[in-house]
Amino acid sequence: MSTVESHFLSKSKFTKLIESTVTELRISYMDAVLHLCEKNDIDPQDVSKFISPIIKNKLEAEAMNLNFLPKINSIDSAFFE
Repeated sequence: MSTVESHFLSKSKFTKLIESTVTELRISYMDAVLHLCEKNDIDPQDVSKFISPIIKNKLEAEAMNLNFLPKINSIDSAFFE
């Protein structure tokens, strides 16, 4: 079992850890993932398979709000493409 798997075991457990870290420390989802990786001495690339679709969506929304990703305007894209 790898270091990551011994710490998190499942997407569900890691999702709960991320959510509780966001709530307790009042930080972003990106910061929560990085915080948990740093705290557990894990490379952030190694946890990608433990990031649930819900957390991925929240990370994507944060990235768009910070202009790290292009914003998607669903009304415009639905009618004008």
